[in-house]
Amino acid sequence: MKAVQITKPHEMISLEVEKPEIKNPDDVLVKVKRVGICGSDMHIFHGTNPLATYPRVVGHEVAGEVVAVGENVSLLKAGDHVVVEPISYCGECYACRKGRPNVCEKLSVFGVHEDGGMREFFVLPENQLHALDPSLDWDEIVLAEPYTIGAQANWRGNVDKGDTVLIQGAGPIGICVLKMAKHAGAKVMVSDLKDERLAFAKENGADWVINPGNESVEEKVMEYTNGEGANVVIDAVCLPQTFELGPKVTSIAGTVVCLGFDERPASISQLPITKKEITIVGSRLQTNQFKKVVQLLNDNKLQSNGLITHKFPIEQVQEAFKFVEENQDIVRKALIIFE
Repeated sequence: MKAVQITKPHEMISLEVEKPEIKNPDDVLVKVKRVGICGSDMHIFHGTNPLATYPRVVGHEVAGEVVAVGENVSLLKAGDHVVVEPISYCGECYACRKGRPNVCEKLSVFGVHEDGGMREFFVLPENQLHALDPSLDWDEIVLAEPYTIGAQANWRGNVDKGDTVLIQGAGPIGICVLKMAKHAGAKVMVSDLKDERLAFAKENGADWVINPGNESVEEKVMEYTNGEGANVVIDAVCLPQTFELGPKVTSIAGTVVCLGFDERPASISQLPITKKEITIVGSRLQTNQFKKVVQLLNDNKLQSNGLITHKFPIEQVQEAFKFVEENQDIVRKALIIFE
């Protein structure tokens, strides 16, 4: 079968490998239909993902069809349409005992620490797969995983109905955060340097948009919230300066949610954190968000609405990565098609 492997930074090859087989009673064999190219896949390709190991078959945004199941599999059957929950964990460490397996001491991420979905078939245990309504388009359900990232950020920020949220960044993850915040009943501001991205955010429910290139985010947030500030600030840009802005524009008793892996230090005063009793939290991957997202997809309450901009057949995967790399201004989400 075909597989795509990043052997080292800036080197990608297509190769023939043996088709995987069911070996354990809870295993499920899946034929891949769609794989989304994520920013973290690009970081692995560029050698800038500090968590990845090589060589690696990337791809964690994956949708496919069940081909066969192990003898103990009870919820899935051949023909089911599924998406991948890409994390496996020990279930015993402090994080797992606290219900936070996404930061397990022994966390393994499909497509990062272990081979992922950029291949024709894969095998995973049943508990890492979720079935969806088979009438839904493959292009829609493959977005389940990025939607869970948005859902996690909202959960970490405790976003609730009536809250005012500032999302920094209108890229693919920022849009997923936006969609989930609107489902929670929040009013949402989105900031980005690209007017095209801001227009797309408006199309997907943003109540206000702000371009930091020609207006002050801090002034606009205060204007839109009548001086209160944003109850939740979710940073999907993840630069030191955007992280520094969070406590400044957050309301009393507000929350700042950080999604970034930037190792550069940021300068933040203690005063606004203590004075306003701000909560600052990280958000990584997802915890128990798939069921919520799957239900929203099945109910047609989550739709891509233009989020997917480009599609490439598996035979053109190297061209796809190059295109995404060179056209970040026009690519929202690119998919690899397996047929």
